[in-house]
Amino acid sequence: MGQVRRYNPQVASDSSVDQSHPDSSSLSVDHPWAALVAILVGLSIIIVDASVVNVLLPDIVNDLGLTQTGAQWVNSIYSLVFAAMLITVGLIADRRGRRLLFLIGLVVFMGASLGSGTSTTPGMLIGFRALQAMGASMMLPSSIAVINVLFTGRNRAVAFGLWGAVFGGAAALGPLVGGFLAEDFSWRWAFLINIPIGIIAGIAVLKLVPETKGPRGAGFDLIGVALSAGGLGLIIFGLIEGQTYGWWTAISDFSLGPISIQQGGLSVVPMALFIGAMMLGGLVWWEWWRTRRRRAVLIDLSLFKIRRYGYGNVVALVVSLGEYGILFALPLWIQSVHGLNPLETGAILAALAVGTLTAGGAARRVSQRFGATVVVRIGMTTEIIGVVAIGLTLSVDRSPWWLVIPLIVYGLGIGFATAQLTNVVLEDVPASSSGQASAMTSTFRQVGSALGAACLGAILFGLLGSNLSAALANEPGLSPQRQQQIVTEVRTSAGQVITQLDTVPELAPEALAAKIAYTDAARTTAFVAAIFIACGLAVSFGLPKREDAESQQFGTEGS
Repeated sequence: MGQVRRYNPQVASDSSVDQSHPDSSSLSVDHPWAALVAILVGLSIIIVDASVVNVLLPDIVNDLGLTQTGAQWVNSIYSLVFAAMLITVGLIADRRGRRLLFLIGLVVFMGASLGSGTSTTPGMLIGFRALQAMGASMMLPSSIAVINVLFTGRNRAVAFGLWGAVFGGAAALGPLVGGFLAEDFSWRWAFLINIPIGIIAGIAVLKLVPETKGPRGAGFDLIGVALSAGGLGLIIFGLIEGQTYGWWTAISDFSLGPISIQQGGLSVVPMALFIGAMMLGGLVWWEWWRTRRRRAVLIDLSLFKIRRYGYGNVVALVVSLGEYGILFALPLWIQSVHGLNPLETGAILAALAVGTLTAGGAARRVSQRFGATVVVRIGMTTEIIGVVAIGLTLSVDRSPWWLVIPLIVYGLGIGFATAQLTNVVLEDVPASSSGQASAMTSTFRQVGSALGAACLGAILFGLLGSNLSAALANEPGLSPQRQQQIVTEVRTSAGQVITQLDTVPELAPEALAAKIAYTDAARTTAFVAAIFIACGLAVSFGLPKREDAESQQFGTEGS
């Protein structure tokens, strides 16, 4: 692997850190930037897979017979399991080794990608997507922790800038890659292509990235793991299934093992949301109780006393509600209303990567001038402008290619905000806690993404149904039964049936009504996403006002 040497001459001394492992100081192998590239190659495939499904959904719906709810689950299960596992694996990475967890996660991810690419039923695909997320959850916090340990000062700002550019760029390029593969080959290759790339990344990480660990610890908080995973799972289930089972009164029968709920009674949805919230509340109390008794914990609550860390994580959660949730709606709308193929849809959404990569490359210089916290706020403000512009651009008559301009603006905002927010959140965190701290930050992001997709998905399909019902009520010659049938078909197919309606001349009025209803629903969804991001911007003013401490360290590290 090469001899490990000090990369930053200023070595932190902390007797609480197990000095038998290179952790509390910045370390690197002979080629630190090559090690970073190896990490980023592995990171790129897990980020692409978080967004690639958005553009593949129409093809998957047709091929595997997915319903609207199934489509949401294929998209949301990745973020859900990702978020549920991050805290646990982040703690394991600190104890057992960050490179080791990264490589194990990579192997799991490649195996699950093979399963996803060969799935023949919706259940198989959803299951393998969950397994993919388990592998990805081992890789993401490990990548952040390695950067946090290996780099300081200017190099740390540059490294996180590159990390953010790859993070945002891969998320934006995912739809283009997926569209190309779905159009010229099959949607299955969007998963299978991960295997050769993963092998290359694994070999590079093994050869170039040093192993780092935090202080040794004893015990494991199994109850904390169960409370966090169960609570998050129930809340996401409730948000996704609200449209199917009813938000309060049951509109469909529900049965799971001994549980059976009949139509007309209290829906399973409010029960799931309530129990999930109680479990998460119980998690906080449980971690506090174990901390008071100096027992092993899943979540180090003391880290939240660090102001940057506490406020920064809340910002990450709230902003993520709107940041990527809108990307769930756009591909479906583009293909349903305008009939574009997956490749064309991916090309439009790839405009996001233009802005993201541009901003990610410039973020360090802008941060040096204004401070990382200000750059985060500039990014979120730009995101809001971009999302509002996306909403105003949506139209039945106007070409969807006009979305390229607001998507670039939106991408600029993500590029500025993503990397530097991670930099800000971890700035004051001890290196010995890098894995757990970065995992918690990633968890907040993923919880926000999952909740955002669920909330915005519920808003999108809820408004689509109500808008279309109101429009069809004014169509002459349509019986109430036929009206309800069309509404149900449009909603349960995630809008994909609209293109079929459009091919039947006598159904042209109904197809137009569906397009208008879908457009109005997507526009409102975009505005709600902008409100979420604006709330994150408001919370960011709770961050400390002082300049990024890294600006005081420039000039002493390697160039």
